Amino acid sequence: MDYAKKSLELHKKWKGKIDIVCKAPIKNKQDLALAYTPGVAAPCLAIQKDINKSYDLTWRKNTIAVVTDGTSVLGLGDIGPEAGMPVMEGKCALFKRFANVNAVPLCIKSKNVDEIVNTIYLLSGSFGGINLEDISSPRCIEIEEKLKEICDIPIFHDDQHGTAIVVAAAVINALKLVKKQINKVTAVINGPGAAGMAIGKLLLKMNIGNIIFCNRKGILDPKDEKINVYQRQLAKITNKKNAKGLLFDALKGADIFIGVSAGNLLKPEMIKQMNKKPIVLAMANPVPEIMPDVAIKAGVEVMGTGRSDFPNQINNVMVFPGIFRGALDSGAKQITDEMKITAAKAIAKLVKPSELNKNYILPSALDMNVPKAVAKAVADCWKMHK
Repeated sequence: MDYAKKSLELHKKWKGKIDIVCKAPIKNKQDLALAYTPGVAAPCLAIQKDINKSYDLTWRKNTIAVVTDGTSVLGLGDIGPEAGMPVMEGKCALFKRFANVNAVPLCIKSKNVDEIVNTIYLLSGSFGGINLEDISSPRCIEIEEKLKEICDIPIFHDDQHGTAIVVAAAVINALKLVKKQINKVTAVINGPGAAGMAIGKLLLKMNIGNIIFCNRKGILDPKDEKINVYQRQLAKITNKKNAKGLLFDALKGADIFIGVSAGNLLKPEMIKQMNKKPIVLAMANPVPEIMPDVAIKAGVEVMGTGRSDFPNQINNVMVFPGIFRGALDSGAKQITDEMKITAAKAIAKLVKPSELNKNYILPSALDMNVPKAVAKAVADCWKMHK
């Protein structure tokens, strides 16, 4: 199928992938008086007295905003907020399909961090959560951090944390297969952008033995003035053995390769430098850092990519619907690291021990049990630790 041509035709037909459905019957004067004036004054006054009632008396408890500035849309880059709308609509459709969460796409016409933060904050009273999407790095990290400080609803950047959670789930099950403990393994993360750094932070929270970050120059150097402040912070607390050199050098004795970079960067000779039974999660799209057949021939024990046409697809759709479903249901005010780890474990657990194998370390992205399991895990975690 020519997906580009067919998708364009369908988008023209759909004129938007989501819609608003009226739940209140407005068929006569009584209906009108109850849904609108004069009856609507009662819920307004109730919320004025107790703002938390906005979750019970409006759509807020089941509605989030999906927000972008259009600066890092899929693999298309900075295409602008209007051009990013089809992706935001698609994300909203996935929220509804997989977790029955109402999601509203908001595309902000600004690249200024403070303007974006202030805009989202001013609108935050209309929603139960904010899903940040397709915002360029490192601005996305700053935007999220600032919003977390001033908002009283969950703020979640899916490109960072959704990716980190599903990668963590994959690592949990892959390590079971190769019979290694997380606190004794070394992972090399190639591509210290927003997603790569979030993966590293989450694995550190899960007590991974060691992480080495690599960029285009090779092993990340905390003294490199060209890296950003977030990369510098991570470079200082990782790479325990102070390895130096290129990606080839970083992989010597490593157990896991995690790629969030570019296609065909990982070579067979690099894999042969790794520890026994290496794990490779190559997530560059559409071309992974190494193709599965090449990787397996080079000795990779467990292989995953971001693509649906290969086994072990690492797909964020396993994460974000359930994360927000659980956060909204539990009244969570934030998404904590504990909730992320719990979500990763819930995803990993859906693969039964009898089913776990080299070609099946993650459930299908279309498995409706996934958002349910994630939602329950997240809600239970919040209730336990709040």
